[in-house]
Amino acid sequence: MTPKEVIEYARKNEARQVDLRFADIPGIWHHVSYPIQELTEESFEEGFGFDGSSIRAWAAISESDMLLVPDPTTAFMDPFGETPTLVMICDVIDPITRQHYERDPRWIARKAELYLLNSGVADTCYFGAEAEFFIFDNISFEQNQHSGFYYIDAEEGRWNSGRRTENLGYRPRYKEGYFPVPPTDHYQDLRSEMVQAMQRAGLVVECHHHEVATGGQAEIDLRYDTLLRTADNMMKYKYIVRNVAYQYGKTVTFMPKPIFGDNGSGMHTHQSLWKNGQPLFAGDGYAGLSQLALWYIGGLLAHARALSAIIAPTTNSYKRLVPGYEAPVNLAYSRRNRSAAIRIPMYSPSPKAKRVEFRPPDPSCNPYLAFAAMMMAGLDGILNKIDPGQPLDKDIYDLSPEELRGVPSMPASLDEALDCLEQDHAFLLKGEVFTEELIEAYIQYKRKNEAEAVRLRPHPYEFELYYDI
Repeated sequence: MTPKEVIEYARKNEARQVDLRFADIPGIWHHVSYPIQELTEESFEEGFGFDGSSIRAWAAISESDMLLVPDPTTAFMDPFGETPTLVMICDVIDPITRQHYERDPRWIARKAELYLLNSGVADTCYFGAEAEFFIFDNISFEQNQHSGFYYIDAEEGRWNSGRRTENLGYRPRYKEGYFPVPPTDHYQDLRSEMVQAMQRAGLVVECHHHEVATGGQAEIDLRYDTLLRTADNMMKYKYIVRNVAYQYGKTVTFMPKPIFGDNGSGMHTHQSLWKNGQPLFAGDGYAGLSQLALWYIGGLLAHARALSAIIAPTTNSYKRLVPGYEAPVNLAYSRRNRSAAIRIPMYSPSPKAKRVEFRPPDPSCNPYLAFAAMMMAGLDGILNKIDPGQPLDKDIYDLSPEELRGVPSMPASLDEALDCLEQDHAFLLKGEVFTEELIEAYIQYKRKNEAEAVRLRPHPYEFELYYDI
C-alpha cells in the first residue's frame, strides 16, 4: 500500500490508534501508539520521534533522538487490541542526517538485499523459516544472590501422567510427540486459532502440527517470502502466537531448550536465490542442485561457526546444539538427511522447489540479522567458489568417533560462538551490510549480558553434584 492507501485502509477499518513497531538487537519487538489522527501522508516522510538510548545495545544518551518512519507496505490491523489499531513496522532514521540508523536490524536486512542485487549474482533471496515453540500452562523462575530456580508445568507434559486427580491421560511420550491426533495433541484448536489470527494479519500459512517433544511443542509454517518480508513475518508470527496463547490462559516460549531430556525448538531455514524470475539453485548436480547452489552451501558451511553467534545467539541455544542428540551440529550437507546441518529437500522435482535447508538456527535469533548473515555467507561461497566437499549420505548420529573426526561441528557454547564471529566476520562487512562497529557492539553485549552473566551464577544442578563434596 501507498501512504494514501494506508490512511484509507485505516478509515475503512475504523482504526482509532496507530501502533509503530521496531526490533532491537536481541530481536524483541517494541512499540509506541498514537491516536489515528496523528497519522498523515507526511508522517511517512517526517516520522515519529523516540528515545533510542533506552533500547538495549543502541545509542548513547548523547545521541538518543531518533525517528520511526513507518513502512506503508507492512500495514495490518492488530488482531488483539480492544481499540481498533493499525500496526506498521518502521525503519529507524537519524533525525539530523536523515540516514538509516546502523544498528537498526531491519536496515541490515535491507542492505543485504541491496548487496545481493548489486552483486549481479541474483536479484532475490527467498527464505522460509520453520519456527518451533512450546505452549505451557505455568512458568515460574527466579535468580538472586542466594537462590535460583525454574519450574515449568504443562497440562500436556508427560510428567503429569502420574497426577492422582483431574487426570485424563493422553499425553505425548518424551520424544514421541510428532503428529499425534487429538486428544493426545491437546492444542489442535489453539494452533488453529493462531493460524486464523495470522491470516487476518496478512500472513500466508502452509500448515501447523504438534512437534516431537511433550509439553506442548508446536510448529506453524509460513509461506516463504523475500529476506526482509520473511523477517517481518517472523516478528508478526511471534507476536500472534504469544497473544493467542495468552488469551487462552497459556504461555509460549521460543527458548531453544526449555525442557531437559526432550527435543528443543529449532528454526530450520529454507533458502534459495532467483534472478529475473528464474530459480538459480536447480541443476544437474548432486540432488538436482546447480553449481551455484553448491557454492552457496560451501559458504554456509565455511562460515557456520561464525554464523552460530547470530543464528543460535543464546546460552540456551547450546543446550540444543549438542552432538548425538536431535540437533544437527555436524557441518555437512546431504539430500533428505536430517542429521546433516544442511539438507536438500527432495519432495518435488520442480526447479522452483529446489532449495537448501540450514538446520542449526533456532527461534531465539533476531530474524533480520540471522537471515542477512546466512545470505551473506552463502553469497560469499558463490563469489569465492567455495567447494562444500563431498555430501555425507549417512545417519551422522551413528558414525563412529573415527568417522566423525573429519566432520567439523558447530560451537559448543555461546562463548565459543562469539570467538568464532570475532575471528571470521569479513564476509559480513562486504557492501557495508554489517559494520565493524555493530559486530563489536553485538559481541560485547552478548558476552557481558548473557554469556558472562550465566557463567557467574551457580547452576541448580551444581548443588546436586557438589554440595557434599
